[in-house]
Amino acid sequence: MTPDRVALLGMFETATKIKQCDERFRLLLASGQIVCTYYSPRGQEIIPSAFSVLLRPDDYMVTTYRGLHDHIGKGVDLRGLWAEFLGKRSGTCKGKGGPMHVTDPTSGLMVTTGIVGSGLPIANGFGLAAKLAGTDQVTVVNFGDGASNIGAFHEALNLAAVWKLPVIFMCQNNRYAEHTKLADGTSVERIAMRAAAYGIPGVTVDGNDPIAMYEAAATAVRRARSGEGPTLLEGITYRFFGHIMGDDMKYQPAEERQAAMDADPVPAFRVWLLAEGVAEEVDLAEIEQRCDAAIDDAVAYALAAELPSPDELEDDVYAENLA
Repeated sequence: MTPDRVALLGMFETATKIKQCDERFRLLLASGQIVCTYYSPRGQEIIPSAFSVLLRPDDYMVTTYRGLHDHIGKGVDLRGLWAEFLGKRSGTCKGKGGPMHVTDPTSGLMVTTGIVGSGLPIANGFGLAAKLAGTDQVTVVNFGDGASNIGAFHEALNLAAVWKLPVIFMCQNNRYAEHTKLADGTSVERIAMRAAAYGIPGVTVDGNDPIAMYEAAATAVRRARSGEGPTLLEGITYRFFGHIMGDDMKYQPAEERQAAMDADPVPAFRVWLLAEGVAEEVDLAEIEQRCDAAIDDAVAYALAAELPSPDELEDDVYAENLA
């Protein structure tokens, strides 16, 4: 289950693209050049990067409104993604979904949910569909630590276990449920401990460690694809910024946040790749330049794209009367 050079560089490219996209969004928002709702995933790049080299385009993914990193990790086209965030007609959902409802079946990114925890039972639906169709497709559903405390989490894990669905429940534990510290609202020290109640594997891993994250994800994907059923994965990570743009982040101790930022997983991954001889400086610089150019292109495209026409207001809302 150890990643080879191709997988490692693929993970680094995805992590870099996520980091650079987030930085561009925050820059454009702060300078007033764009206006949109935005939830930064900065600091959580490694988890979706591991899945990016393990999943096929026909595998499914469900994520939450803090989902930019998962969108990119699943391969959503950057032009369509940026256009959707900016509410443009050429976005993945014609500009009608926005950041909280990105959907792109061509890449396997099936649903982005705006309601905490609602994606887990939806993921079971995709898993059941794959099982009934006799395919070996895998579904990954991403959610935060706060979502593990609602009923849908427990119901979804129970049903997935009973039916042995090919679903990977990926808890991106960034230690805060919106503005609430993990220990203040969660009865267990580790979310993965809850898997025991449903008789499925529960694995806690350092979500900022590329090798550990890859190995844990690869094992879960193999189990799901071979018909062995679901896995609850918990990746311990940290979000560098507030729940939403403009959040004063007073609930995060400054020294805690600074320590997390000092251990920034993307630069740390870069240093490791060089130290282990996986790549040379020229290789990584080329990847970074390629990501930057792709983002430049996507931003220019989205800024120039048209807004939806008012006559489309009722399209995609009501079914047409075919009688």
